[in-house]
Amino acid sequence: MTRTALWKGCKMEKFYDEIKVRKAYESLTKLLISRNITITTMESATSGQIASLITDTEGSSAIFKGAFITYCNEAKIMQGVPEEIIEKYSVYSKETAAAMASACKKTYNANIGIGITGTMGNVDPQNVEASVPGEVYFAICHDLCGGENEVISYHILLPVQPTRLQYKLVVAGYVCDAVMKLLK
Repeated sequence: MTRTALWKGCKMEKFYDEIKVRKAYESLTKLLISRNITITTMESATSGQIASLITDTEGSSAIFKGAFITYCNEAKIMQGVPEEIIEKYSVYSKETAAAMASACKKTYNANIGIGITGTMGNVDPQNVEASVPGEVYFAICHDLCGGENEVISYHILLPVQPTRLQYKLVVAGYVCDAVMKLLK
C-alpha cells in the first residue's frame, strides 16, 4: 500500500532548533528500543544526518541496522533503486524516495526503512532539469501493520535556510515527526 502526504502551505518553523531535533530523535530512538523495532536509512539530501541523529542515543545499536548515503544516482542504483524509476520520475520524486526506503529496508531486513532525496539550497548541476531548491521527498517503508510492507511518501517545500545543516535539521524534524506518528 502506498500513501502520499504533502506538507505545503502548512505552518512550519522557518528554522529548526538543533537541540529540539536532537531531543526528538532521542525520544524516537528510545521508543524504537523499547518496542524492539529496527530502522535503517538511505539518505541523499540529508547526507546521513538522520542516521547520525538516531545513533546519538546510547543503545541504538539494538535497533539501528545500518545506512546508505547515496548522494549520486549511481549510488542509489548500486543499493537497489531501479534505474528505470530515476529515469521515469527523476531522482527528485516521491517514487525515488519510496524505492530508496524499500531498498534499504529490504537490504537490512529492518522494520522501517527511510529514503530521502531532494534539493536543498541550490540547483543540482548533475540533475538541473529536476532540481528545485527547497523541494524534498522522503518515504517510510514499514511492516508494522501485520507484516505487509506499506510505503508512505512525503513531499516538503522548504523555505530558504541559512546553512546546509539547517536544511538537514528541518528535514530531520519532519522525518522524526512522521515516524513518531506512525508508531502511535
